[in-house]
Amino acid sequence: MMKFLFPIFVLLFFISCNSNKKSLIKLEGNAQGTTYHISYLSDDPINYKTGIDSLLKEIDSSMSTWLPVSLISRINNNDNSVLVDPYFIDVFNKSIEVSEKTQGLFDVTVGPLVNSWGFGFTKKATPDSKRIDSLLQLVGYKMLSLEGHKIIKAKPEIKIDFNAIAQGYSVDVLSNYLESKGINNYLVELGGELKAKGKKENKNWKVGIDKPDEKASSERKLEAVISLNNKALATSGNYRKFYVEGNQKYSHIINPKTGYPAKQNVLSATVIADDCITADAYATAFMVMGLKKSKSFLERNKDLKLEVYFIYDDNGNWKTYASESLKKQITELH
Repeated sequence: MMKFLFPIFVLLFFISCNSNKKSLIKLEGNAQGTTYHISYLSDDPINYKTGIDSLLKEIDSSMSTWLPVSLISRINNNDNSVLVDPYFIDVFNKSIEVSEKTQGLFDVTVGPLVNSWGFGFTKKATPDSKRIDSLLQLVGYKMLSLEGHKIIKAKPEIKIDFNAIAQGYSVDVLSNYLESKGINNYLVELGGELKAKGKKENKNWKVGIDKPDEKASSERKLEAVISLNNKALATSGNYRKFYVEGNQKYSHIINPKTGYPAKQNVLSATVIADDCITADAYATAFMVMGLKKSKSFLERNKDLKLEVYFIYDDNGNWKTYASESLKKQITELH
C-alpha cells in the first residue's frame, strides 16, 4: 500500500504465555512500506497470517497511492469509471468527519503539497510562495463528495491521499478479522499504530511510547509505558521523517491552511481512542494544531472521548502532557 516511511513510535512487549488453556500466537510480516506484529490468544493454535496478508493486499488495491492501478490512484488520475469499495468509503467518511471537527486542519486533499515538499509519491519540487499558493487552490476537503460509489472532485487536479489515516484503519480491519474468528485477546500493531483487546496472562497489554529523539540509534528509548485494554493507539511525530536544507528543518506533517510544514512545539502526539482510524487521524491533526490549540480542542470536544500523551518542547526542554484519565494507565515513566 502506501510507502510508509513513518517510524514505529510504539514498541511492543511480547511475553510468552504460560497458560495451559490458550496458545499465544505471534505473527509478523511486511506491509504498507513498514512491518506488522500481531499477538493473540487462541484455544486452537491456528495461524491466520494468510488471511491477514490477503486483507492487507485488498486495502492496498483500494487506497495505496504507490500502486498505479489502485482505486485511489485511478481517481487521482481522473478515471471516471471508478466505483469505490467499502474500505475506501469507510476511510473517506471518517476523513470528512475529522476534517469538519478540526476545521480543515486534517485534510486528505493535502497530497499535492506533501508531494511538493518531498514526502509523497512523486519527486520533490522546489517549493516557493507562488507554487505553494497555487497548490493551496487544490486543497480543501469540501471540494470532494461521495455520490453512491463514486468520488466527485470539484477540480480534476485534486489528489486524495489517505496516508495519515489508512494505516490506523488497517489495524481496525485486522482486529475485526481476528474477532470474526472468535479471538478476543489480541494486540495488533502495524507501523506503530495498534489496537489491543482483552488480556494476556490476566493483565492488560502494555505498549511503550518512544522518546522523540531524531538523533537516536536503532535502539529505541522509551518515554512511557501504557497499560492498554480494549483501546486503539496511534502516534504521530516530526522527529524522524524530515530533512534539512540549509539551516531549515522540514517535517513531513504539512499544515493544510498554510501549505508549509507544521511548525509547532509538539514533538509527538499519541492518541488513544476506541478505534485506530480515529486515533490515527487526530494524532496528525494535533501535530498541526500544537499544544495549546490541541488542549483547547480536547476541552471543547469531550464527546470524542480521546486520551492523549504529548511530548513537547518548552524552550529547549522536553516536557509531557497527559490526559487526566490516561495518567492512571501509565505504568512506568523513563
